[in-house]
Amino acid sequence: MESLYEAIIVGGGPAGASTAILLAQAGWSVAIVEKQRFPRRKVCGECIAATNLPLLDALGVSAAFADLAGPELRRVGLFAGERIFTADLPRFGDGPYTWGRALGREYLDGLLLQRAMEAGACLWQPWVAREIGCDSGRYLCRIRSLDSDEYRALAAPILIAAHGSWEPGPWASSRAHRRPGDLFAFKANFLDCDLDPGLLPVLAFPGGYGGMVAADHGRVTMACCIRRDVLRECQGRQPRVKAAECVQEYLEESCLGVRRVLSGAKREGLWLSVGPIRPGIRTPWRKDGVFAAGNAAGEAHPIIGEGISMAIQAACLLCEQLISRRAELLSGRAMPIVGQEYAIRWRKSFGARIRAAALLAHLAMRPGRAGPLLPLLQRWPVILTRAARLSGKVQPLITPATAARKLESGPGHPHTGGPR
Repeated sequence: MESLYEAIIVGGGPAGASTAILLAQAGWSVAIVEKQRFPRRKVCGECIAATNLPLLDALGVSAAFADLAGPELRRVGLFAGERIFTADLPRFGDGPYTWGRALGREYLDGLLLQRAMEAGACLWQPWVAREIGCDSGRYLCRIRSLDSDEYRALAAPILIAAHGSWEPGPWASSRAHRRPGDLFAFKANFLDCDLDPGLLPVLAFPGGYGGMVAADHGRVTMACCIRRDVLRECQGRQPRVKAAECVQEYLEESCLGVRRVLSGAKREGLWLSVGPIRPGIRTPWRKDGVFAAGNAAGEAHPIIGEGISMAIQAACLLCEQLISRRAELLSGRAMPIVGQEYAIRWRKSFGARIRAAALLAHLAMRPGRAGPLLPLLQRWPVILTRAARLSGKVQPLITPATAARKLESGPGHPHTGGPR
């Protein structure tokens, strides 16, 4: 027997949970399929730009976020070789949402998913989507419980992919053959670090890039991406040392700023890794009618720390389209029009950000080419401020008033959250 919904969302991270909140608040019956058990750590820079704070307010999690998140991020830095540059981050207006902050995914994802259930969404966790089909205008999703191997069938006219781009599954992005330039991502948390709490430094080193940030509970998060060939070289020098440990040593050798921050620091928990990552624009809407948000739609190089921002903002863009054309969509009409409009708006909103991130990433990974820029940074550190602005740190897609209206744009009666 099928459990019927108006929308099925595969993935319960920031993109999927935010989408579920907005749809459920507008009266939709929504199912979320999430295979991971929460709380869970995740490879992520954990930065949440100030442009997202009004959206978190509209999503109903801003108070909890404010209680948990790290200090306000007011300065940007660059750790490149033996040089350290700092400058002011651009301000986002003069209201209560001026500065971004950082929060571990083990906390942020749980806040959003809990709020989605409170809004009426039905959560299937830990369940995994095994088969996807479409019949008579309805998507059929066969899911399996990871606790009991039980199978269930979900059906809905709207299907949204909000899973990670590198995860296996029905919509996993295709992976080309191995390439020397493939990027692998690593992340670890540290305590007792010597990092200015308000500083957001970018790490530039041969064959990779990364970032550090003071996050929740006094922790500093360090995340980086490194090319496959450079990682192999690091491991070749120390064949009995784990890859992540080789990466940390390489970062400390390559960046004076990293050495200073981690001097006397203690790592909390294990290193996490994932890859290869493939930044770029994928398909926000496919011709088979599947919508995508978060990394399933497109992914910027993590050097700009905009992954969470793009996930939440894309959810808002998508829900604006879905909610405004609800009757037509649920009756099987207007799907191509809505899908194409969403794809156009998605590319217009995030395309420049993705291209800017690619430019900055390739400069950071190639010190020989970026070297001539360092004297300019020494003389005019405001270049870092402008680069942060270019990366989208203060470019709001949705204003606080608009975000609030989205939650009020439904029929005015919250759904109970169960299948129809």
